[in-house]
Amino acid sequence: MTRYRLGSFVFLIYVLVGLYVAWIYDYITPALLKDVAEALLATFLWFVLLLGGDLHLG
Repeated sequence: MTRYRLGSFVFLIYVLVGLYVAWIYDYITPALLKDVAEALLATFLWFVLLLGGDLHLG
């Protein structure tokens, strides 16, 4: 395994553990995930918004 790939793997594990800890301590909630998903949809599908579409989930 090259040095770059090892560093990337360690960083990925670090981020996953951080996400898990944030979830356990309620910094990340289902409502927050829904809001982030709506924001990402609006960012990548902005043309649908301009055409009068609605990207709200649920």
